[in-house]
Amino acid sequence: MSDAKFYYCLVHKSVESEDGCKAADRMGPYDTSAEASRALETAAERTKSWDNDPDWNDDKAPPAPDPTKE
Repeated sequence: MSDAKFYYCLVHKSVESEDGCKAADRMGPYDTSAEASRALETAAERTKSWDNDPDWNDDKAPPAPDPTKE
């Protein structure tokens, strides 16, 4: 397996090598080009998972009661 890493460039919307755009404009590193190409999908999946993780939501207030269901 190669030591090369891949990044997803948020400016160009494409996979780049280590010599690509500046770090602030890209996501990664990823081990494969295919993983890098899914960077936005992976981030969305992780965000959704973390948003629904009870260990990370202990500061949320409980939902307000529904006045139509009394």
